Amino acid sequence: MRDPIPMTRGVHHVGLTVPNLAETRTFFLETLGYRQVGEAPDYPAVFLSDGQVMVTLWQAEEPQQARPFDRKRGIGLHHLALAVENEVALKGLHARLARASGVTVEFAPEPLGGGPSQHMMCAIPGGIRVEFIAPAA
Repeated sequence: MRDPIPMTRGVHHVGLTVPNLAETRTFFLETLGYRQVGEAPDYPAVFLSDGQVMVTLWQAEEPQQARPFDRKRGIGLHHLALAVENEVALKGLHARLARASGVTVEFAPEPLGGGPSQHMMCAIPGGIRVEFIAPAA
């Protein structure tokens, strides 16, 4: 029996609804170094990219009435995992995130599943959980 050929070719973009579009856009641009590649002011939404994947941010209509995602009881995005170049880059990013406004570091860089890859987890402005992974050399 032949292995099936996948119908998809990787991630095109990830769309996130956020409580404060300006704050979350600033986080991606200034803290992570993304660039803005588009915008839909009437939606409102912004489109950001690291050159590999696009992240679309949408402004929640009534964020004060939204319930934050409960990763153990909710259905939906548990977290977004983004790759970094190496362990040195991960440690540098951890230091930057620890100082960033609106970011809560859940855990510092540590072995992923016993290693040798490393990872860390944080909540970015708006409360969305993001994991950063440095693949083993």
